[in-house]
Amino acid sequence: MRLDKFISSQRPDISRSMVKELCRKGMVSVNGQTVKKPDTHIDESRAEICVNGERISYREHLYIMLNKPRGVVCSSKGGRSRTVLEIIPEEYRRSGLFPAGRLDKDTEGFVLLTDDGELAHKMLSPKSHVPKTYFARLEKPWEEGYAEAFAGGMTIDGNEKCLPAEFKGGKDPFECTLVLHEGKFHQVKRMFQALGNRVVYLRRISIGSLPLDPDLPLGKCLEILHKDVEKLLAR
Repeated sequence: MRLDKFISSQRPDISRSMVKELCRKGMVSVNGQTVKKPDTHIDESRAEICVNGERISYREHLYIMLNKPRGVVCSSKGGRSRTVLEIIPEEYRRSGLFPAGRLDKDTEGFVLLTDDGELAHKMLSPKSHVPKTYFARLEKPWEEGYAEAFAGGMTIDGNEKCLPAEFKGGKDPFECTLVLHEGKFHQVKRMFQALGNRVVYLRRISIGSLPLDPDLPLGKCLEILHKDVEKLLAR
């Protein structure tokens, strides 16, 4: 791969024209040697590339955990609303990045951003049944029969059948967690509505067996390490 292409692909905040200028100033090195030509070809998987003394590691794909706040939409184009891609730091905005799955505009929590289409397809395929866990606060206290209703595979809006889900009431009678194995439109809200209740606050707290980092503030993100990526698919 060309050196300028490598740097700009791994650091979207550094354009190819910027790489050319950095090379001219002697601020780019390959395996410890200063490189002046931005079109130099490198082995991206083995070479040690540094820009201004900072090493840039090669990542074929990027996986980002975002703690989405309310008012932000899970889309590449938001129109009047801010998108998840607009609130992440510039250095993460590489070409091809997209939200793998959606959360409602008024729902908070874990959204995965990636450029790995194969992983996203596995996550979102109806055949995969990747579990997603939600914390909900309800308008009215939850009732003892909720767990059985969710586990039985609820029918919502008259004829739409849902897969069995796992409900767990919290110590606070207005709070609970719910594990879904599919992703229908506004599903959590519609399921509680079918039980005569209403969701007043909703947050996704895990995908697969990977939990949202409890120390990650709303609107912030972090890169998921490769050893944790497979947890996104764990049932």
